[in-house]
Amino acid sequence: MTHIFINIPVSDLERAKAFYTGLGAGLNPQFTDENAACIVWDDNVYFMVLTKEYYSTFTDKEITDPRTQSQVLIALSRESREQVDEIIAAGIAGGGSEPTEAKDYGFMYSRDLEDPDGNGVEFFFMEPRAAEQGTDAYVAEQAQA
Repeated sequence: MTHIFINIPVSDLERAKAFYTGLGAGLNPQFTDENAACIVWDDNVYFMVLTKEYYSTFTDKEITDPRTQSQVLIALSRESREQVDEIIAAGIAGGGSEPTEAKDYGFMYSRDLEDPDGNGVEFFFMEPRAAEQGTDAYVAEQAQA
């Protein structure tokens, strides 16, 4: 089984913990201390939010400023369009921002959220049949209906 750990540098660890748990993610105390927090999305996906100082011990490269530069795009699926809207609302209420308009492709609905440090996460819902059939086949089927 593969587990995904995404390491994210933050300027305020307590604020980051409050932000991500406010979105409904859990916190694993076994891997949380004054340098890092393990944010649990499910049994396979985790965010390690790390103080910038601690994050810098893992790389010799310059840490980018997520407010002005993009290093990675993270996308997490939700079970419905409503869940996408709910998590974005929770993120904005928790100090985050929505940098772009919602995107509705018919078969997929997505919205972007930036945490208080500017790190971005996209939340999306894809129609299950579009995921199974492939988007081209799904769109063609919908056009015939």
